[in-house]
Amino acid sequence: MDATSQPLLLIALCGLAYAAGSILFAIPVCRFSGLTDPRALGSRNPGATNVYRSGGPIPAGLTLVLDALKGAIPVWLAGYYGFSVFAQAMVALCAVTGHMVPVWYRFQGGKGVATALGCGLVLAPLTTTLLAVIWLVIMWRWRISALASVIAIGSGPVISALFEPETLPLFGLLAIVIVIRHRNNLIRLAQGRESRF
Repeated sequence: MDATSQPLLLIALCGLAYAAGSILFAIPVCRFSGLTDPRALGSRNPGATNVYRSGGPIPAGLTLVLDALKGAIPVWLAGYYGFSVFAQAMVALCAVTGHMVPVWYRFQGGKGVATALGCGLVLAPLTTTLLAVIWLVIMWRWRISALASVIAIGSGPVISALFEPETLPLFGLLAIVIVIRHRNNLIRLAQGRESRF
């Protein structure tokens, strides 16, 4: 389905994606688990990495899954209603934008990696799986989450162009915005001050 054939439905899905993306699950997971607010730890990013620092693998894993699902479900719905890859990519970008600039948290959000993961697994499963493998390898070797995230998402445009070229614009935009969101991490990394696991 072309984006212009059902514009109101597409707008609704984009709004749903943004609203869902704006739920920073790291915060309620930590609150209900009796853990320190992730915005007060490490890079102060409300994501799975800081939840891991606060409470270990179980709450971090729950945060990762929930942050991924809030991206995956709206994109899946767009596909279910027959929208084109381009329209699904629009929905995906709205979900990631919601995580980065969430309306529920005064537009102070996270890096968007887990939400992009969820969107990508629905829209471009092969590309996203390969990026996840790259992330795991870099993380295993250097134990720096920001470095793994930047290298993985930076590889997205090349890998998507090779295997799922329809999604190249999406991965190109995701690479730009996620690398920009990691700018402070990259500065600390260059200075040798970025936290390791």
